[in-house]
Amino acid sequence: MQKKLDKIATDTNKFLKSFIKKQKKSELITPMQYGLFSGGKKIRSKILIDVGSLFELNYKSLIIIGAAVECIHAYSLIHDDLPCMDNDTIRRGKPSTHIKFGESTAVLAGNSLLTMAFEILSFNGLKISKNIKVDLINRISESSGHLGIAGGQYLDLNYEHKKISKKKIIEMEIKKTGKLFSFCCSVPLIIKNKSKNEIRKFENIGSEIGLLFQVADDLIDFKGSLLSAGKKTGKDKKKGKATLISLLGYKNTIKYANNLILKINNKLIKYGSKSKNLSETLNYILNRQK
Repeated sequence: MQKKLDKIATDTNKFLKSFIKKQKKSELITPMQYGLFSGGKKIRSKILIDVGSLFELNYKSLIIIGAAVECIHAYSLIHDDLPCMDNDTIRRGKPSTHIKFGESTAVLAGNSLLTMAFEILSFNGLKISKNIKVDLINRISESSGHLGIAGGQYLDLNYEHKKISKKKIIEMEIKKTGKLFSFCCSVPLIIKNKSKNEIRKFENIGSEIGLLFQVADDLIDFKGSLLSAGKKTGKDKKKGKATLISLLGYKNTIKYANNLILKINNKLIKYGSKSKNLSETLNYILNRQK
């Protein structure tokens, strides 16, 4: 699994560095690169490629689309770490972008990575039709804004120190994390011109994978350490975050996550051995240490 992730990370970063190199220089490039190339597992790109393999899509095209997704993810982390948000000073074992460059620069670098994702999806080197490019830009915009990451972050902050129902916690975590995974899972079907029902099915699978990822993140925060996680842990309890752990407890949350994997795998049965990579990635997501 790690070799597969490393290859995707290498290929994605290679494309991103080449893409940035061809752009006009600006003072924001350095903080953008700091947030973008600070490590990371490229799990979202891996999920995109795993689903793409079910439909025999071109690897290079998926790497380019994955690069756009990683820009969105990097922007969200830069903003998430800000003092007005989660106020995290360490990200992936290094000072957060706002600690390294200042708050205002971090905000602008994050904004620039968000818009660079749209540039990548409209890139001439991405060999898909213009109509599909427009559709992908529309969908990734939705997954990033008030119906996705931004909306989920708002709820996450608003729910602190409040008694929140299981349904609302799940809805919040799907917005905050699941929507971008939902985009990744739908992309191959959109490119292959699959039916709306098939696309919706994989959007739902993506939401469930995103929920699994967020639950795993919460488990790491609950039990992990700064050394293993590369970031401060134990923050959720201190801040009174609304998580499934705070509602169900640690053991029941692990049980919930395992049931979620079974649910997703059952939806993939029809794809047989082709879904092996995706199933392996699901187990990796839950059992990772950071």
